[in-house]
Amino acid sequence: MQTQAPPFATTLPPSLRPSTWKLLRLWTLIGLQSFGGGSSTSYLIQNIFIDKYHYLTIEEYMHYWNLCIFTPGINLVALTILIGRKLGGIRGILVSLVGMLVPSAAVTCLLTAIFTLIQGNAIVQAVMRGVVPATAGLMLLVGLRFAQPLFKQAQAEGSKTLIVSTILVLACAATIILLEVSVIPVLLCTALLSMLFFTPWRTKANPTTLQQATEASRAEGEEK
Repeated sequence: MQTQAPPFATTLPPSLRPSTWKLLRLWTLIGLQSFGGGSSTSYLIQNIFIDKYHYLTIEEYMHYWNLCIFTPGINLVALTILIGRKLGGIRGILVSLVGMLVPSAAVTCLLTAIFTLIQGNAIVQAVMRGVVPATAGLMLLVGLRFAQPLFKQAQAEGSKTLIVSTILVLACAATIILLEVSVIPVLLCTALLSMLFFTPWRTKANPTTLQQATEASRAEGEEK
């Protein structure tokens, strides 16, 4: 019996991979610009690896991010490892971690030392108040990008799937924001509900839908 290939390959063909030095340079660039926390880092990763160089599609990125959510520890570190492995194997993992962590750690230590000296300054306080809405805007932008492949796939599978997906998104947001429930039980409940609604024996979805969406997204990126 013929088995279907997984929609996401663990590595790219050699002709499509960036060189080791280029991969290190890209992650170093991300590490040096990752101001504002995880939302800005996630945006930079998407902008460089999806929009600019088309090494990933948004569907692949979401696939990796979903794996990282269920992984203990720092999600962005796990995401860096997955992307590094896809683009360069073991060597890609090493250079990705070095490029991501070393510059950002150095900048963080330097800024922390400077901030302890000037934190009482009125201008600094005004700057810090302005950073909050900027960070909120980045989080909103990243959230919208996360939702795009979900709703695209749900729309392709039919109106019922789209409605269920929308309800799950709104219910999770309301539960975390309004009821202040921990993320862990929300994720577990959502996983169980997803198994109930989205497994093949419950839906008539085409099993190749996600793979087709990935290929279409990559083709669209290459055209740009």
